[in-house]
Amino acid sequence: MGAALAQTVSAAQPRRILNHDIMGCTADGVTGNHLYSGRALGLSQPGDVLQLHPDLAGEWDAISAHYRRIGLSHTTDVLWDLSHAQLAQYPDHDVSVFFFGPDEHAVRPDQRWLETVAAINSKNTFMDVAERLAVPVPLTIPFATVDAITEADIAAAPLPCYLKAAVSVSGVGIHRCADDAELRAAIGQFSPDTPVQIQQEVVTDVFLNLQFDSDARGVRRHAATEQVLAGCVHQGNRHPARHTPWDSVEPMAQWLHDQGMRGVFAFDVAVVGDDTAPEFLAIECNPRYNGASYPTAVAHKLGIDVWLAKAYHTRHRSLSAVDLSGIEYDPATGTGIILVNWGPILIGKLLVLIAGDEATQARLEQELLMRL
Repeated sequence: MGAALAQTVSAAQPRRILNHDIMGCTADGVTGNHLYSGRALGLSQPGDVLQLHPDLAGEWDAISAHYRRIGLSHTTDVLWDLSHAQLAQYPDHDVSVFFFGPDEHAVRPDQRWLETVAAINSKNTFMDVAERLAVPVPLTIPFATVDAITEADIAAAPLPCYLKAAVSVSGVGIHRCADDAELRAAIGQFSPDTPVQIQQEVVTDVFLNLQFDSDARGVRRHAATEQVLAGCVHQGNRHPARHTPWDSVEPMAQWLHDQGMRGVFAFDVAVVGDDTAPEFLAIECNPRYNGASYPTAVAHKLGIDVWLAKAYHTRHRSLSAVDLSGIEYDPATGTGIILVNWGPILIGKLLVLIAGDEATQARLEQELLMRL
């Protein structure tokens, strides 16, 4: 199976319409998320159509100039409109979206893709499929509703544990419980009919993101990256990862493809045990693009094999104010800084890719921090 999944496809890339707005599946109250559609610029190719939030129009000249200097191809055919209705206006273009949900399906119908995304987006369904396909996972007890959890279930819970909503957004609805009292308190945070699961805490500081890409031709390995953490907070991703356990999740990747999954999707995998005999436990599947997907696409296009992608805060509120002279990516050396999620500069945030070995990454990061 692995060899088949690893095949590359040489056929010409069809034209696409890209709408990578995340507002349909993001947590309420998070500022700046309406600016994330700009990440898709790095995915695009000449001939594609790209939908962007109109607030980003003022940054177009600066990001285009940056990508031109570093040799990153992209479309210049932009619609400053994120409405899903635009997807129906380009029937001869393939659809590329952040998440294929009911709104996307309404204008570009694909029932199998919709149903597959909805199914595996539930952590309880994920665990059920993992059991059937022998994909290793942490000890997890699913409940159809939170009010189905009994005192006996609480007494038997594998503490410390996490009580998770089966469908959660941006980590909302996930509670760490160190003891019975905390578990009872967490249960009280949910509406009685919410599907949940109790999952044993995985003790590790190594989490992988294994991405696949699926289309009518098949499903392929896309990239294995490692999460960069500050405590429990996800800061970014790096490539290459210390481990690439493709075999652990490929049965489910193939199953998802066969069910109708299309586009990029990814598995979060925890690495437990020591380096001599590591175990790989799948935590969940993101049936969509994720934060690692965008720097991965840029790295693939530019042939960058060693990189760090990380989010930063900045005092600047426009790309023209960010000085990258001397540290901007140089195709001749294969090192330097690339702006990936550039839209949130309007609220003082950026996600960048830093190309180069770890010593180069550290040097460039320190210089970047002084300029931000």
